[in-house]
Amino acid sequence: MKKSFAADGGLLFVAFIWGSTFIVVQNAISTLVPLAYNAWRFLFGAIFLILWVVIFKKDAKFSIPLVLSGALLGVFLFVGYTFQTVGLLYTTSSKAAFITGLSVILVPLFSYFILKIKPAASVASGACLAAIGLYLLTMTGPLKLNAGDGLVFICAAAFGLHIIFTAKVTNQYSTLLLTIVQLLTVSILSFISGTFINGPEKIFNFHALGRPDVLFSCLFTAFFATSMAFLLQTALQKFTTPSHVGLIFIMEPVFAAITSAVWEHEYMSYTGAIGCLLILLGMGLSEWRPKKHKKSHKTSSY
Repeated sequence: MKKSFAADGGLLFVAFIWGSTFIVVQNAISTLVPLAYNAWRFLFGAIFLILWVVIFKKDAKFSIPLVLSGALLGVFLFVGYTFQTVGLLYTTSSKAAFITGLSVILVPLFSYFILKIKPAASVASGACLAAIGLYLLTMTGPLKLNAGDGLVFICAAAFGLHIIFTAKVTNQYSTLLLTIVQLLTVSILSFISGTFINGPEKIFNFHALGRPDVLFSCLFTAFFATSMAFLLQTALQKFTTPSHVGLIFIMEPVFAAITSAVWEHEYMSYTGAIGCLLILLGMGLSEWRPKKHKKSHKTSSY
């Protein structure tokens, strides 16, 4: 139980890192196209971990099953980030944030059908409550669906599957090596797809990458929001359930809203504040376990 609470706390810290670095990323992709940013960010993140292996874990060894498992996790991450980026071209950021957060509902479903783990009633109720809170926090207008929303929904499904399959393989392989492979996979696929979509001149735009603000953003998010965050996720998921992870990660837009309020003075509305409260209540409800009453009659001993 103590390990489970510690893992939840560590994963909440991961959500805080992602939410608090949203402004840094947003400023950088105004100069560097998103696929190029992801390619360099994940490459730098992998390099940080590779250096750690070279210096401190020289005896670490890759295996074909480990590489395949890490590559699969990387594909889910790549699909999530890419479809979210492309979807934003056709929909609003508020709807994208809400639909991405629907992974909180998808994770318990995937957990049941793929891992054969039936979520507790408190977890399912907490997920629904958090989804309502996410809607109040992110949506400022009517929810009219379009093609871009469908693309972002694929992103939500990919992030949900990443959580599920991380839970499936995290106990089998080295956390450090598994994280390196998935980060390299995202980087390689981002370089390849970005070259075809945006052109090599934009993906390998070293002039834009070399700008102090952009380079700082890449290195900062590569270390904290990429190598450290995904290393923690991969290591800690073995101590908690996928459904809990999905609920914890829905705190990312809450932390993003708080960060915007502190640094850019973009204060949320009363509706958004209620949404944050419902997300917190949903997380609290998911942790609630009813006490089992002892039977009053005596049982026979054998």
